[in-house]
Amino acid sequence: MKHMVMWLFVLCSAVVQAQALLPSWNDGPSKEAIISFVERTTREGSPDYIVPAKRIAVFDNDGTLWSEQPIYAQVAFMMDRIKTLAPQNPQWQTEQPFKAVLEGDLATLKEGGHDGFVQLFTATHAGMTSEAFHDVVQQWLATALHPKTGRPYTEMVYQPMLELLDYLRANDFKPFIVSGGGLEFMRP
Repeated sequence: MKHMVMWLFVLCSAVVQAQALLPSWNDGPSKEAIISFVERTTREGSPDYIVPAKRIAVFDNDGTLWSEQPIYAQVAFMMDRIKTLAPQNPQWQTEQPFKAVLEGDLATLKEGGHDGFVQLFTATHAGMTSEAFHDVVQQWLATALHPKTGRPYTEMVYQPMLELLDYLRANDFKPFIVSGGGLEFMRP
């Protein structure tokens, strides 16, 4: 009886420990595969063991860690920045693609394609130091709200992925994040 109670305790402890890992993940094959992978690659003596110096994990930002819908955060920043800078640039009232942004005309904005995007990007991202741009982005992040949820963009992250990053770091993995967004925008 004493041994059965001890095994029951060990089994219950393992279940509680597994539930504590990645708590907002649904129990199932994905969560199990992640936990199994981390356990195999961090257990010395395992054939899959990876030394801590070589443990890396790479994630895409947009749509994986940070919401990309209905538009990328950096595009929302760019559009808001055009509106902020418009009083100093009255010609934008009649000049595309700026006019489309100021009027909220997304169809015309899309017609501008890559060249239009480059014009908007240059107007909103160039001509200032990295520090000044950092400050502008931080100011925007302090007030900008996601158009569908009304929540700050800094809250438009995926909790399960944040937990995964924490779990990997706790097991000596070094995460890297890649994105189509600009580094100077993402840092703040």
